[in-house]
Amino acid sequence: MTAVVIGVGNEYRRDDGIGPAVAERLRRHVPPGVEVVTTDGEPARVLDAWTGRHTAVVVDAVVCTGSTPGRVHRLAVDEIPRGTKENSSHGLGIPEAVELARALDRLPVHLVLYTVEVTDTGYGTGLSPPVASAIPDIVAAVLAELTPGDRTTSGGDVATSSSGSPSGPPSPPCQ
Repeated sequence: MTAVVIGVGNEYRRDDGIGPAVAERLRRHVPPGVEVVTTDGEPARVLDAWTGRHTAVVVDAVVCTGSTPGRVHRLAVDEIPRGTKENSSHGLGIPEAVELARALDRLPVHLVLYTVEVTDTGYGTGLSPPVASAIPDIVAAVLAELTPGDRTTSGGDVATSSSGSPSGPPSPPCQ
């Protein structure tokens, strides 16, 4: 199995650094055959990172109105909303990378996006406490994606120690 974990974000924009922070933690724990990379989220760079891979797991920040900082969502490729760049913490985001990959026939067989609701993407370093406290749960969820037979098949919320799963059925982020 060839797999990649892509931590998207900018560690110098506070909570936007969640992707790189998760990637750094995962580097010590991924099984053989898994590469861990970071990128700023520019669609062509994301596409290059997953091209030729069977499995890609992407971790990125998402900006929402009325969000719960630290809340984590899991989206399978067919659940990634189209045209939602206003929710990305980047100019263009993962939905655009997915659309480009579809057009070029460069999607991985198994693509999953973990988004983390964030609160502070201003200049500076360090994650806010609720976002930082979600890291262990995200790491565990990503490692499960990389373990054959442990994959979740549909999206939803990932329980986090900072906020827990909301009551009721899970919903896509920022809806």
